[in-house]
Amino acid sequence: MKRLLAPLLLAAATLAWGQSAEIANPDPKVEARLKAIAHELRCLVCQNQTIADSDAPLAVDLRQQTRKMIAEGKSDDEIRAYMVERYGDFVLYKPPFNAATALLWVAPGLLVVGGLAGLVVLLRRRREATAAAPTPDPARRKEIEALLAAEDEPRRG
Repeated sequence: MKRLLAPLLLAAATLAWGQSAEIANPDPKVEARLKAIAHELRCLVCQNQTIADSDAPLAVDLRQQTRKMIAEGKSDDEIRAYMVERYGDFVLYKPPFNAATALLWVAPGLLVVGGLAGLVVLLRRRREATAAAPTPDPARRKEIEALLAAEDEPRRG
């Protein structure tokens, strides 16, 4: 009995990952609107993909919800507002500029400005260090060159 139970459980587990097609006979108009809206909504599981690009079960559910709302005659703005109300601004791939999302919009510019300021400081310090470096006395320089040349000559012995 145990020999038979293990393969059956394994077969049942593989079927659990299967997903059926989202819709058998899609309406082209609904699908076109769905595609446009789905490219504006973030997959909450993948986070770096839109729900149009993701195959995560939640993304499939969000597409189904969107399809249903389109069929009910809701506008694109109403659908987006519903998603934001339910999941927050994070669901939008391009969130609006407000107090909660200000860092998302400002941070890239701050990083660029900070990097440029750091580069300017580094270059100034390097220039100052080069200018402050002591220059050898010409007489001392000739003496050093003579000593180095003497070391390079073959030793007689």
